[in-house]
Amino acid sequence: MKGLTGKRVLITGGAGGIGSATAKRFLEEGARVFVFDRDEAACRRLKKDLPNLTGYILAEVADPDSIARAFDELDKLAGGPDILINNAGISLRHSFMDITPQEWQSVIDINLNGVFYVAQQSAKRMLAQGGGVIVNMGSSNGLMGYHYYADYNASKAGVIELSRSMALELAPTIRVNAVCPGFIMTPMQEAEYTPEMRRAFENKLPLNKLGKPEDVAALFAFLSSDDAGFITGQYFVIDGGELAGGLASQA
Repeated sequence: MKGLTGKRVLITGGAGGIGSATAKRFLEEGARVFVFDRDEAACRRLKKDLPNLTGYILAEVADPDSIARAFDELDKLAGGPDILINNAGISLRHSFMDITPQEWQSVIDINLNGVFYVAQQSAKRMLAQGGGVIVNMGSSNGLMGYHYYADYNASKAGVIELSRSMALELAPTIRVNAVCPGFIMTPMQEAEYTPEMRRAFENKLPLNKLGKPEDVAALFAFLSSDDAGFITGQYFVIDGGELAGGLASQA
């Protein structure tokens, strides 16, 4: 990819499945990679697996004070990011009638509010330095109705519209896009779906396979690169063809 060498890349939720694959991909592209994550043990494992990782900072994306402190630390280490991969998120599989107010708030706080807090801090620095790229983590769940994920679906729909609005207001200095994965095989998905459920979903997909974290990492890299220099305000679905035939509506 053009233009990624030496860039300062910040990845939230960077110690998780898609986050760690994205960190690896940007390191392969010659970037300097920093991770925000709340799981210290996972961060230590990531640093061991990726010794070229520039650094990690413990942060809770749902807490604006925590994010402000993390950016203060990042400023001291490297200055503001050139690229933000706003990846941190959670999901809980439960029926609409079973969602508690606490669960609803937790999903919205991390998936939507957290994206806003990190993006605003990043954009402040990118505007000051004269350029940058922000890619927010949406989901195909934010584009179609899905059973058992009402809170998650609502949060991701919000991320998509937040991204489009940011792109309008931050142009031409900052490009902003959203990535909307379908079923990507991550530890979070493994915890929520039995092997039988995963096989059933896989069989519905036109490509007859589930996505890998590396697939999403490649899209993040492209959208962050100079090769995507005329792309902003868009969302990109990466789902193995799931939405092409309305498969998302199947229970």
